[in-house]
Amino acid sequence: MTRNTLITSLEASTGKTAVALALSRIAAERGDDVGYMKPKGTRLESNVGKTLDRDPMLARELLDIDAEMADLEPIVYSPTFVEGVVRGREDAGALRERVREAFETLAVDRDRMILEGGDSYTTGRIIDLADGDVAALTDAEVVLLADYERAGDLDAVLGAADALGDRVRGVLFNRVPDAAVDGLEADAIPFLEGEGLPVLGALPRDRTMAGVSVADLADALGAEQLTDGDDEALVERFVVGAMSPDAALRHFRRARDAAVVTGGDRSEIQSAALEAPGVRCLVLTGGHRPSGAVLGAAAEKGVPVLLVQGDTMTAVERAESVLGGGRTQSADTVERMTALLRDNAAVEELLAE
Repeated sequence: MTRNTLITSLEASTGKTAVALALSRIAAERGDDVGYMKPKGTRLESNVGKTLDRDPMLARELLDIDAEMADLEPIVYSPTFVEGVVRGREDAGALRERVREAFETLAVDRDRMILEGGDSYTTGRIIDLADGDVAALTDAEVVLLADYERAGDLDAVLGAADALGDRVRGVLFNRVPDAAVDGLEADAIPFLEGEGLPVLGALPRDRTMAGVSVADLADALGAEQLTDGDDEALVERFVVGAMSPDAALRHFRRARDAAVVTGGDRSEIQSAALEAPGVRCLVLTGGHRPSGAVLGAAAEKGVPVLLVQGDTMTAVERAESVLGGGRTQSADTVERMTALLRDNAAVEELLAE
């Protein structure tokens, strides 16, 4: 009998893909024949004329799964699809049947299936395929993935556990900052277990998984790189340069591991950004090439300058989307998550029969 586990979360970009693939790898190393599925594709990109989710494509590559994308990702949960549902152009029953058939195809001869949820545990509710519904349809236990910084975060954790019901095996905390570890271990974990919600682990915040490299950012933005620098420097946040130069300099100096996004014609903002030690790159918008003085200063300091054609708001939205996805799109990230699970999670419980 196939053992099924669904990894869900409170919100998007909490590390579901990395956890799902790392858990799949650990199970495979223990001798299980492991399959993977993401019923609702939400991290979408165009690929050979089709809109596909990046996560199943990565899973197929890393886990060496011989399966059709139509089964790995039976529903492309795009904005266009959602609009069609709301306007009555989709049949919820037919969609559930599509998911069920795809799951049964993937689960043939498998010892274990790892399923990845949508953006959050509520995604898919409009077609009766929220993650709790998917778990019931596939007879899967649920692991709830959550961030933790303060005690108030437990309201959302318990609310999600209540909504998901008896299928919840427990909560796995991810990206826990150092400052929150003591409170989590001393107070939050005993409290949750007293409420009947097991805690399956607490993974520390890992800087190598928290941001995106300058090279990945440039690729995702379709940017032209105007100066050489540290392409592997990690960007963890974006700062928009839309203030006076003096205010910008004060603001930039407080930033750490940041990319400054500003118009290509704002040379005074660009110069201020280059004075800040925590700025890893400049993203210049509007297709305006900066002055030679700015390029010279950036080259001297080793700060990459990226040029994009779109406006600042579009660039920021795209950059935030890239950052939200983190560095899950690589074998290195899955390998690191595998180590974090082994060291900080109850792996035996996560993979229990």
